[in-house]
Amino acid sequence: MTALALARSWRPKTFSQLVGQDHVVKALTHALDQGRLHHAWLFTGTRGVGKTTIARIMAKALNCTGEDGQGRMTSEPCGKCPACLEIDAGRFVDYIEMDAASNRGVDDIAALLEKAAYAPSNARYKVYMIDEVHMLTNHAFNAMLKTLEEPPEHVKFILATTDPQKIPVTILSRCLQFNLKQMPVPLIVEHLEKVLAAEKVDYETNALRVLAKAAQGSMRDALSLTDQAIAYAAGKVSEEAVRGMLGTLDDAYLIRILDSLIAKDGATLLAIANEMGERSMSFSLALADLSSLIQKIAAAQIVPESVLEDWPEAAEIRRLASAITKEEAQLFYQISITSRPDLSLAPDEQTGFAMTLLRMLAFRPRNESLGRAGNSAPPVASAPRSSVPVNQTATPVRPAPASSAPAPAPATAKPAASAPSAPPVSASAASIPAASSVDRPDWHALMRQIPVKGMVQQLAFQTELQEWKDTPAGVRVTVMTPMPQLASEASVGRLADALTAHFGKPVKVLIEKGEIEGKTVAKVDAQIHQEKRQNAEQMIAQDPFIRQLEKEFGAKVVGGSVKPL
Repeated sequence: MTALALARSWRPKTFSQLVGQDHVVKALTHALDQGRLHHAWLFTGTRGVGKTTIARIMAKALNCTGEDGQGRMTSEPCGKCPACLEIDAGRFVDYIEMDAASNRGVDDIAALLEKAAYAPSNARYKVYMIDEVHMLTNHAFNAMLKTLEEPPEHVKFILATTDPQKIPVTILSRCLQFNLKQMPVPLIVEHLEKVLAAEKVDYETNALRVLAKAAQGSMRDALSLTDQAIAYAAGKVSEEAVRGMLGTLDDAYLIRILDSLIAKDGATLLAIANEMGERSMSFSLALADLSSLIQKIAAAQIVPESVLEDWPEAAEIRRLASAITKEEAQLFYQISITSRPDLSLAPDEQTGFAMTLLRMLAFRPRNESLGRAGNSAPPVASAPRSSVPVNQTATPVRPAPASSAPAPAPATAKPAASAPSAPPVSASAASIPAASSVDRPDWHALMRQIPVKGMVQQLAFQTELQEWKDTPAGVRVTVMTPMPQLASEASVGRLADALTAHFGKPVKVLIEKGEIEGKTVAKVDAQIHQEKRQNAEQMIAQDPFIRQLEKEFGAKVVGGSVKPL
């Protein structure tokens, strides 16, 4: 005799055996115990979460007569009376399961509704279960509206669907709707452990975790995959056998990939991709597993307690969380999830996967001064500074010059072209004699020269020089800005660092908040842009071709649509 599949032999037969749908079980058992029954229920959810199973249990609960044949409707069907046995065997005449995918027309529904008028032959209720009800046509839905709203007292309707959005609201309003949840991985693992223990099959817990993840929330899929794994392993269900069956990636590969990214080892990354190709692994699943691991690492950086001790990779996740910055984790995750659709466009999946790894390596932030484990403090150009108020930056520490070292020549201002970035102040620059002085510069020209970007550049462009004081200890600069929200401690500090590197001596920047009488760099740029736009509009208005269009066709140039190149 052929053995039943695990998904069939382990189908729950009572509410107490149902796994993962406690919210539905609680509502239905209370309704059965109190006798407050609705005439129609709608169960929604993805495949394999228990829609049909709950329908059969409900049919047994409604028609159970007990072992002695005198029982009443109950939330705990006996499983031994004729009604329970026949429903489990699929031959109970008053429980009708209809597949709407193959019986979707109005004639099919009309034939079903005609039979609903007759009393049950040997039961308390006649139960109609319509699976994948969203596949019915609009005419079929309309045909069942009246009967679904006011069915005979002996008729109960149970509808099931994986796509409730396609069901008309007129049907939804006539049913009690229950949304069945997807099964979480720990719950699937726990259930598979009970099943394999009862079936006397040896297993590894990590193998069950791989099966549970591959099931994607479906208990039926998990049991079917377990059946396949038992046949594939021909003995103990091991993690290696399950991964070989599914073509999934061992976590060791993923950890090697991240270690190679940390070490900037492109050769090893390509070697790992070649090794995976030789083992015929699924590169799409590999990217999915990689993004899942990176998500756990990012979560560990923000919420360390999110790493569970029973995870096999818990120690590696903590290690990688301390070795990768938060910015790198976010970058790697984004690249991994956005590259999956591109695999189909690549010459082959292995090439697409290798390019994804190289993209992670190429776009990784180059500035190694960023602190590990998410320390995102910006790099400073001067010696370490102590914490100061927002409107002031600390004067860089100047090391004492060696007595035997000759006095260096006075530093001169360097143009921006010779300094693409703001390097830290060298010992020679920090030991410039106090006698060297810096004349008051052209502030607007200076702000365009210093190599700053982003928020620091915006701050620089929104300032006006108020005071320039050159002292033996360094330069004291007071500037005013109408946008104090830009003057954060980090931005002011980086502006001072750039000026220090530019002039070769310590510069302290003080920020005052207020309106500026003159014109900042930003105002000058805005005025230049406005003049260019006006000139462009005049050129368009005077263009002969535009004039001809306006004359012959009544065309008009939309105001504000002309932009200078």
